[in-house]
Amino acid sequence: MSTVVKALDGAAASPARRQFLKVSASAAAGLSLAFYLPEKSQAQTDRPRINAWIEIQPDETIIIRYARTEMGQGSRTSAPMLIAEELDADWKNVRVEYATAHDNLRQKRIYGDMASVGSRTIRNSQEYLRKAGATARHMLVAAAAQGWGVPASECTTALGKVTHAASKRVISYGKLAAAASQLEAPKEVQLKDPKTWKIVGKPIPRVDIPDIVTGKIRYGVDAQLPGMLYAAVAASPVFNGKVKSMDASKVQSRRGIVKVLNMGDFVAVVANNWWRAKEALREVAVDWDTGEHGQLSSTTIMNGFKAGMEQPELAIARNDGNTLEVLGKAAKVYEAEYFTPYLAHATMEPMVCTAWLQPDKLEIWTSTQSPEATLAVSAATASIAQDKVMVHPLQLGGGLGRKGSQDFTRQAVLIAKEMPGTPVKMIWTREEDIQHDQYRPASLVRFKAAMDASGKVDALHIRVSAPSILASLLKLPLPKGVDGQAVASFNDHPYAIPNSLVDYAQRNTNVPVGFWRTVGHSQNPYARESFIDELAHAAGKDPLEFRLNLLGEKFPRDRAILQAVAKAANWGAPLPKGVFRGIAETEGYGSYTACVCEVSVNDKGEVKIHRVVMGIDCGYVVNPDNIEAQIQGSVVHGLSAIFWGEMTVKDGRIEQSNFHDYRMLKLNEMPKVQAVLAPTGGFWGGVGEPAQAPLAPALANAIFAASGKRIRSLPLKNHGLSLARA
Repeated sequence: MSTVVKALDGAAASPARRQFLKVSASAAAGLSLAFYLPEKSQAQTDRPRINAWIEIQPDETIIIRYARTEMGQGSRTSAPMLIAEELDADWKNVRVEYATAHDNLRQKRIYGDMASVGSRTIRNSQEYLRKAGATARHMLVAAAAQGWGVPASECTTALGKVTHAASKRVISYGKLAAAASQLEAPKEVQLKDPKTWKIVGKPIPRVDIPDIVTGKIRYGVDAQLPGMLYAAVAASPVFNGKVKSMDASKVQSRRGIVKVLNMGDFVAVVANNWWRAKEALREVAVDWDTGEHGQLSSTTIMNGFKAGMEQPELAIARNDGNTLEVLGKAAKVYEAEYFTPYLAHATMEPMVCTAWLQPDKLEIWTSTQSPEATLAVSAATASIAQDKVMVHPLQLGGGLGRKGSQDFTRQAVLIAKEMPGTPVKMIWTREEDIQHDQYRPASLVRFKAAMDASGKVDALHIRVSAPSILASLLKLPLPKGVDGQAVASFNDHPYAIPNSLVDYAQRNTNVPVGFWRTVGHSQNPYARESFIDELAHAAGKDPLEFRLNLLGEKFPRDRAILQAVAKAANWGAPLPKGVFRGIAETEGYGSYTACVCEVSVNDKGEVKIHRVVMGIDCGYVVNPDNIEAQIQGSVVHGLSAIFWGEMTVKDGRIEQSNFHDYRMLKLNEMPKVQAVLAPTGGFWGGVGEPAQAPLAPALANAIFAASGKRIRSLPLKNHGLSLARA
């Protein structure tokens, strides 16, 4: 430290400078930097609160806390990039560590919302993350300026160092950390102009890739503890069924079987390895009380949806002009119905949770999209205080919206209560996972449109009949009777149609529904953009030109992304013989997306996708490599659903059970994907989900162009269509 003192001190030290030198030379381990920010990142309030994200160690290692969960979306890299940018850190010195839900609770939620859902990690936290970095940089500069006896305004920062150009003095963050930690954090900081960004906007490799490749990474299913037992579970094959009786006599004396549990709404076998537990569970005879729910079928569900269509008065989601009056007087009304089915999440890593109930605490290791919800549910289930629960963060083997709910956490904790003092890892089988999901809701949509001879759409009526996620899963009241996800991309469509009516019939069933990647935008843009294509065809207009005319000038970002993707796809240019294009555009999660698919369809109904051109305007781009990966992943996930995704119900239970009848896209079926990043700046949109939204309609519209066959329901397998190898 003596060399640092000499570099700083050229004259007698002032009291402030002496304090700087004293603290700098201390044996402090590092710096925990705190900063002020509003209660919520969007809140307008003068009540600041301290929030700590950054630790700088003497060896120049910069630890940045990541408060969400990583499940392949890449935000464990992107979120810290925002902090590092404002900090002017040297990225090669950055190490990312998880913040924990129990620390968040103990420190009065200093990390804010920890859930990784709704494509909101960056768009909802970017402001306070950037402020964290800017605040830390301010404190480091202030510490250096005090030590040198110069104005802070004369100091600059870059690559983890503070420089005073006039005196040619330079000091690293690691040497300043201890002194800076003694300073008061500023209440307000100036954030960088995006034009000056050096880290944000650059293609930085994900921080977790090396550990994934080498196998060092630990997912929820990898949790290992001394003396751990394993549990396999089975819930009623009919939703909401209860155990009437159970006979475990065949398995109770088997080697390795520790306990067979009747938990009321599920049965569990605990053993010394999971395979034994799973195999024994098959031999447990359970009589389920299913009540009236065993009568439910796909046919009765559809009948309920159709009945919803005929209700005289429905909840209104949008009402511009006099839609019904205009439709009643129109010379020509175009009508169509579109249907999308229930879908399972089928994450590569099924539901898993390890729970260890000890005399003084409960510890949880699980793959969760919402650590705070995991903590709260664990505490409630174990009937203990929340501050007695520790949730250990682990990587997720996929989430797709499924792992925000905590039904599996509840099961694991209930089992742990029966095995106090012993850690128990509960793992769902693939069959349990697929047949006891919280499914993407099925939906029936009816369109009616009035269009004049020139192709001008005068009125559009969209009626939706579908379950409500908010009412069924979250038990929330619906504002004016409307579930926003059920009508997403309908109630906020950007097309300049003077008379637009969107109404909604809530048709809940016994099938549990939940948030499936892209949620309402996973299905409604398919219906909307396919019907817009129908109108373009009826008007004899080019689908791109028709959309641009409908958009007018009020929605420049919708127009811009549509034009950017069309340009990248060479829309209008000749294609090889037998190849046709389809296009679609939509908005969601604060971003704007468009897609062009190029396909050919042979006489056998084999669809060959020659190219997918997918574009997004998310305002600001944090990590372009990550966004491109998200676009590619959206195509993988989307095509699986479009061609094969369908959950059907018979006798109150889901018929599909594994990947043999709930197919996923194969490697040799993956088409070429061209990503178009067209950020316009000025806002922060989501990335993880929006790109999937325009894929289905663009593909369906391309298939129509190629075959003349309009597809008004998914999956495509039900129309005699299959996916050819890429």
